Amino acid sequence: MEYQRHPITRVGIGLRQPHVDQFLQSKPPVNWLEVHSENYLQENSKRRHQLRHIRNDYAISCHGIGLSLGSSDPLNLSHLDKLKKLFDEISPGLISEHLSWSSFDGLFYNDLLPLPYTNEALLHMISRVNQTQDLLGREILIENPSSYLAFKHADLSEPEFLNQLSRQSGCKLLLDLNNIFVSCSNLKKDPYQYLANIDWHQVAEIHLAGHTVKYLPQGIIRIDTHNNPVCDEVWSMVDAYRDKLQDIPCLIEWDADIPSLDILIAEAVKAQKHLGIDYA
Repeated sequence: MEYQRHPITRVGIGLRQPHVDQFLQSKPPVNWLEVHSENYLQENSKRRHQLRHIRNDYAISCHGIGLSLGSSDPLNLSHLDKLKKLFDEISPGLISEHLSWSSFDGLFYNDLLPLPYTNEALLHMISRVNQTQDLLGREILIENPSSYLAFKHADLSEPEFLNQLSRQSGCKLLLDLNNIFVSCSNLKKDPYQYLANIDWHQVAEIHLAGHTVKYLPQGIIRIDTHNNPVCDEVWSMVDAYRDKLQDIPCLIEWDADIPSLDILIAEAVKAQKHLGIDYA
C-alpha cells in the first residue's frame, strides 16, 4: 500500500529523536523529513510506530549507513530484507546510501571508509548497486564521501567515478556540498572544479551540513562532524550553483550536538533564501 502523499521538494531537515514528539503533536512547518533507516528497522518498535504517524503528515526520505556497498563481503541479505520491509511500509520518496565500505571479513567498523577510484572499484560498485536496487525493487541514491587522505593511484576523479556509477547502474546521486568542501579543503583541491565536473542530470538530492575545523602542527584539517551550522564557504557554493540547485530537494543535516528544532528550521529557511525560493 502506498502512503507517499507529500512531495519531497524545497528544503527539509533530518528527523532526530529529540524532536519526534514535536512533530507528532504540533506538526511544525517543515517541507520534508529525512530519517536514518537503521533507527527504524524493528517492525514493532516505538520508533517505527512514531514514523508511521509522522509519514502521514510529511514526506519521508530514508538515509542508510549500514549496507557497506563498497565492501568485498557479500551483501547483507538480512539487512536488505529489513530495509525492504521498512520502505514498503513507509513509502519513502527517496532512499540513499554512501559511496563507502564499513565491513571486512564479517567485521564491522564504526565508520564510512573510502574506496579507491579505480576501474575495478567502479565495476564492483556498479554490481553492488545493481544487486541492491534489484532486491529492494527501488532506485537508490549514492552520496559522495568526506575524504582526509587520497590513495596513491586513481583511474578516475571522484566526480567521474560518481557520474559513471550513476549512469551505468541507474542510481542517482546525493550530492553533499559540505563533504565536497571538506574533502577539497583537506586534499588541496578546488570544490568549484568538482561541481563543474558533476553530471547534474543525475543529482536527485542535496545535503548541507556543518563540520569541525582542527588545527594541527601539520596544518588545518576539516572533519565531517555534522554538529555545526553550515559554513559560509558552503553557502557560497549554494549561491554559485543556485540555478541548478533550485529544483533539487535539499536537506539540512545535523547529527550531533543537536540543537532545538527552531534552530534547524531557521537553517532550512536560510537555505531557501540562498536558493532564491520562498519557504513554504
